[in-house]
Amino acid sequence: MTDDQGWGQTGYYNHPVLKTPNLDKMASNGLRFDRFYAGGPVCSPTRATILTGRTHDRTGVFDHGYALRKQEKTLPEALRKAGYATGHFGKWHLCGLRGPGVPILKTDKHGPKAFGFEKWLSVTNFFDLNPIMSRQGKIEEFKGDSSEVVVEEALKFMKQNTKAKKPFFCVIWYGTPHSPWMALDQDMKDFSNLNQSSQAHYAELKAMDRSLGTLRKGLKDMKVDHDTLIWFTSDNGGLPKIQPSTTGGLRDYKGSLYEGGIRVPAIIEWPGKIKPKQISAYPAGSVDIFPTLVDIAGISESSMLKPIDGLSLTPLFNAVISE
Repeated sequence: MTDDQGWGQTGYYNHPVLKTPNLDKMASNGLRFDRFYAGGPVCSPTRATILTGRTHDRTGVFDHGYALRKQEKTLPEALRKAGYATGHFGKWHLCGLRGPGVPILKTDKHGPKAFGFEKWLSVTNFFDLNPIMSRQGKIEEFKGDSSEVVVEEALKFMKQNTKAKKPFFCVIWYGTPHSPWMALDQDMKDFSNLNQSSQAHYAELKAMDRSLGTLRKGLKDMKVDHDTLIWFTSDNGGLPKIQPSTTGGLRDYKGSLYEGGIRVPAIIEWPGKIKPKQISAYPAGSVDIFPTLVDIAGISESSMLKPIDGLSLTPLFNAVISE
């Protein structure tokens, strides 16, 4: 999941300057959602919704910086009990802190471990080039683009569990393209005709797309790509003042309940299980992720705290419903 990527910021929606060849391949090879909605118009509510299948009026995560309540039942807890290895890589933002991302302490009562993640390499909020992160509470420094760093580390987790013949559930929450924008010089060159903020913003997205290529190749190299579902989305709508526009002509931006603030890109790629080139106009959202994955894994609905606001989207996989 990206951080502040707008609905219009993909190549497959014909963005005028941004090319996303790997996202485009995913969309062509799987199920593309044209009406997919974030759990809220800002960051933390959507993250809570993904982990619980519940809206923010139930989870209590009303705005960014709110902590997820301990009484919630979460997706990683359900999958871990079912025998999956669980890992979180990247932005967390469910531990009650605001401001720039910092490494999460081992003693944090609202960190990834508290909600079912056995392994984690995480920060509290947004992060950029050369990130400083926390691996199960131990601080580590990295060099390079943040998107590429978290994907490389996530692939190590996947390889370890593939070798052990253990199924895995891996969450990768990017820091891109949240401000402040800091990109590699090599990625900035393609956007030299834009203002400085827009240039770095789009350069971050270019690197993020490249990391998706690394992820997809890694799964193929491990020969588990046909056994692995990839679900891609963004946490909220795009940002204002970035040129060209981030929302593809939708009204308003992040922080708004108009379409531009909550409609986001979304793709499910699952070779062999989902036919290529499927496009759905069915209104769906991040609230449906938990129910869908529980349905696929054959896990009891008792793993979810009722009432659940989402629905399983598996009928869409074979075009049983589309609109």
